[in-house]
Amino acid sequence: MEDPQGRIKLSDGRYLAYKERGVPKDDAKFTIVLVHGFGSSKDMNFNVSQELVNEIGIYFVLYDRAGYGESDPNPKRSLKSEAYDVQELADRLELGSRFYLIGISMGSYTIWSCLKHIPQRLAGVAMVAPVVNYRWPSIPKSLMQKDYRREVAKWSVWIANYFPRLLQWFVTQNLFSTTSMLEKNPVYFNDQDIEILKHIKGFPMLTKEKLRERGVFDTLRSDFLVAFGDWNFDPADLPDPSLSGPEKGSSSVHIWQGYEDKVMPFQLQRCLCRKLPWIRYHEVPKGGHLIVHYDGVCDAILKSLLLGEDLPMYKPKAVIIEPT
Repeated sequence: MEDPQGRIKLSDGRYLAYKERGVPKDDAKFTIVLVHGFGSSKDMNFNVSQELVNEIGIYFVLYDRAGYGESDPNPKRSLKSEAYDVQELADRLELGSRFYLIGISMGSYTIWSCLKHIPQRLAGVAMVAPVVNYRWPSIPKSLMQKDYRREVAKWSVWIANYFPRLLQWFVTQNLFSTTSMLEKNPVYFNDQDIEILKHIKGFPMLTKEKLRERGVFDTLRSDFLVAFGDWNFDPADLPDPSLSGPEKGSSSVHIWQGYEDKVMPFQLQRCLCRKLPWIRYHEVPKGGHLIVHYDGVCDAILKSLLLGEDLPMYKPKAVIIEPT
């Protein structure tokens, strides 16, 4: 079906843009809100087969998070505001008392916030290549000591917080002229990711030209600061959401992680899942950070989340509990 698009007005006066995909809402058996990642939008590619969508009756809502695409910025963006934006979107579109959520990459911090603040609204969630905040107390120091990404995140947050205009000048002068350097850099992506990037749009918001636009830069900066700044909770302390809703035991939480992800290493996801045994952890062999674009992966995500069916190669892994 054609993608209907629109905007809703939130209680604080901001507008949130969205579009619909899949089967008509009134015919759907499953309703899913898709949450995009850093530098993306509601036009993100969720590589699911139309056959599966039609077969099991899936209605999708994709929306521009605050400041992205056609949505108004939120000068008070926070973990909680991200969750309540999702809740208001669901209420305005009459998605029902419970719905499914899927978050991609940095969009996963919105999912964690929903698990914290509106767990009773969630029929189930999946996080795909989710970010991990190195400030979470539950991450053992032994896992962080040799991880260069921790220092990169630490200094990036500090500079973005205290010297935003200097950071904007730097990324528009010295970092890259287009996204091609980022997209071809094996520091961030494995071979399969780099091949994928030859056939998709890549990161159009991260070009030097776009980053010169103050509105674009400020949106990316605020998003990054919330994702990697101080949180008022640790995900490892969250209770099982299946105990929060009216239909106890009916909600499920999934994490999908590439074994070769160079943006967020699998060791951190395994550590978190050891502490939260109610998470179903799936590891994609030879998968990088862009597994959402791999053939068959989105179908596998939906079958596991909605139907409880797992393909042999994507069955949830048993995470061995080790002393830390």
